[in-house]
Amino acid sequence: MNLFTVLAQIMREPIPTSQSPTNARWIILALLLLISIITYIDRVNISITARQMMPALGLTNVQMGQIFSAFVFGYALFQIPGGWMGDRWGARKILTLAVIWWSIFTALTALAPASFLSAVLGIWGSLIVVRFLIGMGEAAALPNFTRAVANWCGPHERGIGMAITISGIGIGSALTPPITAWIMVNYGWQTAFYLAGAIGIVIALIWYWFATDFPQDHPWVNAQEAALIQGKEPSHPTPSPSQAIPWKIFAKTPTVWWLVLSYTCFGYVAYVYMSWFYLYLVEARGFSVLRGAVFASSPFIAMTIFCPLGGWFTDQLSQRFGLNKGRSWIGITGMTLAALSIILGALIDTPFIAIAFLSLGAGWLYFTIGAFWSTPVDLSKSHAGTLSGLMNTGANLGGTLSPTFTPWIANQYGWTVSLGVAAALALIGALAWLKIRPGDGLRE
Repeated sequence: MNLFTVLAQIMREPIPTSQSPTNARWIILALLLLISIITYIDRVNISITARQMMPALGLTNVQMGQIFSAFVFGYALFQIPGGWMGDRWGARKILTLAVIWWSIFTALTALAPASFLSAVLGIWGSLIVVRFLIGMGEAAALPNFTRAVANWCGPHERGIGMAITISGIGIGSALTPPITAWIMVNYGWQTAFYLAGAIGIVIALIWYWFATDFPQDHPWVNAQEAALIQGKEPSHPTPSPSQAIPWKIFAKTPTVWWLVLSYTCFGYVAYVYMSWFYLYLVEARGFSVLRGAVFASSPFIAMTIFCPLGGWFTDQLSQRFGLNKGRSWIGITGMTLAALSIILGALIDTPFIAIAFLSLGAGWLYFTIGAFWSTPVDLSKSHAGTLSGLMNTGANLGGTLSPTFTPWIANQYGWTVSLGVAAALALIGALAWLKIRPGDGLRE
């Protein structure tokens, strides 16, 4: 019997029944947080390595923007299938396969310029294919976070549950610029992709080992925790393979489409930070490669702080004033303040003050995450993965446009106008929340 088997048996030993609820759901959320972190390390690292990749591989800013967009296109295209697979087969299996898939292709990013694809499609084409495949795998991540939170968090913990898991966006994105820049300077840009791929595979195996799809199937969950998670809601089992997705009901529910519109605006703004903020600091604000990488972490630190804060607030407001007000007040407030902060950051000449406001813009944007991602669960717990995949498709259609249009607008009209467009879209996203009513449910 090897050490891994012994540890597995110890970890799987049932927890004795007690009067206090166990806390297995928080360990599940912690593992989802780890997956979220590696997701965004794999997403953001290319925006840092681009500094070496572009001159080394002969790529222009516009071509690099198209490579960024290839990831987002694959990510957008497979949101709904990824969510549907989680609804049907469970988040445990689907997340494991997805993380392994995109981790392999993350490592292969380093080899793409010298691969057989490069001989056929050129360096630019080979990187587009690899980034598309990474996006395809990562598409399953957030919808399956929603599937897991729908099963593992009660109605009073959905906002904070989703916010904790997705706050990995901020942590991963904050860690990536300085660490990737250091690895790139000392060991070359290829090493950053090899390490990220290896870490992802390890995390996937840990998730598969510990997680279960339902709390009642986990030996660490006692009856008190299971009752706490269930709350006052009736049981909503995962759909059977024969159960069709209720597309007609989705289509007849205005909240669904206002939610998609608002999150499309969110996605455009978010990908400005993901794809171009570091190069904006270096090219437009005059920072050095390493210093720019340090300050490029600022928006992501703000995201990490504001994301769970917004999740906690939306749960508290929803309990006190109902879902419609509790979700929409957070959505309107966060996106309006994000728009204001971004435009102020774009207009201010002093670099450090500008970074402060632009970072606040990112923080306020992610203040809305708990409200956005708990709304699909509020609308349809049994189809939460599919519905959140539909919502996130909108975000990534906006995100597909953002990496290409941001430098194009900046080249034509300047960075102030380019960031002003992002601020305007954040404000449109805020106004859409006036029409989002998750408490009304789906229209049958």
